[in-house]
Amino acid sequence: MDPVSSLLNGIRADGSAVSHAVLKAPWTIRFADRAPLTMVTVLRGGGVLVLSDGTQRRVEPGDTAIVRGPEPFHLTDHPDSLTRPHIEYEIACFTADPECVAEELSGIHWGADSAEATALIVGAYRTSGRRPDRLLRALPPVLVIREDVDTCDWLEKAAVDSATNAAGSQALMDRLLDWALVCTLRTWFAQAGSAAPTWYRGMADPVVAPALEAIHGTPSRSWTVATLAAQAGVSRALFAKRFAELMGRPPLSYLTEHRMDEAEDLLTASDLTVAQVAKAVGYADSFGFSAAFKRYRGMSPSAFRAAA
Repeated sequence: MDPVSSLLNGIRADGSAVSHAVLKAPWTIRFADRAPLTMVTVLRGGGVLVLSDGTQRRVEPGDTAIVRGPEPFHLTDHPDSLTRPHIEYEIACFTADPECVAEELSGIHWGADSAEATALIVGAYRTSGRRPDRLLRALPPVLVIREDVDTCDWLEKAAVDSATNAAGSQALMDRLLDWALVCTLRTWFAQAGSAAPTWYRGMADPVVAPALEAIHGTPSRSWTVATLAAQAGVSRALFAKRFAELMGRPPLSYLTEHRMDEAEDLLTASDLTVAQVAKAVGYADSFGFSAAFKRYRGMSPSAFRAAA
């Protein structure tokens, strides 16, 4: 498994909204889920995203914005709308009955076909465990990607079709939004160049990529620099030098860091004993694992579990 797949494994859409809204200026839409990630795709119309700290980003047809939570944020027709009388709508997908796909949502009418319409697809994402934290830390507060017009047309048709077929419609939209999140993040990482996380850039390197797949695929294996170099088919010296240059740390330091990340996830999201967690992340006994975890996290595995 590659690092991106591993980190995305704990992020899932939960409730989604497809809104074709006729909105009379001035208007604002408040996104109130406090979700770790929220994705907004503008199919028609547009506006200005306003984050809680005042950051503003214009979004136009074809734009997909990913906003990192948990603070609420707004989409407005104009930034000044927040400081003058306006009509405020709210989208909240994390509800007791998460049916955002409905005939009417907080006063927003769906299915309107008008040149004045603002058409949005909104996905809110929950995280499970601590594994996705590493991905969230790598993202800016908001990122915007311009999509191809044909892609937006297809996405809108798929969303409308799912909304008009009751059986499984919410699950279908959530899976569609999971797919869209992966595609959008891959595009952003590819465009970010040297600003992309090292674990993403490493997957494009023929020497480092096989080692990353090995580490993330089977962290419990007794990896050494020599066995990781063998995965790439290069010498131990060449591998160690290339890995450190690209990833900013030696191979075994990266391995330990990944094992500790996996251990955190298992300690908080499973009922495995400390000994079982130790074995799952490549330690022969709980004593060695506990000592390594305490050096890395500043507390014992049991204390970390209790605090979490």
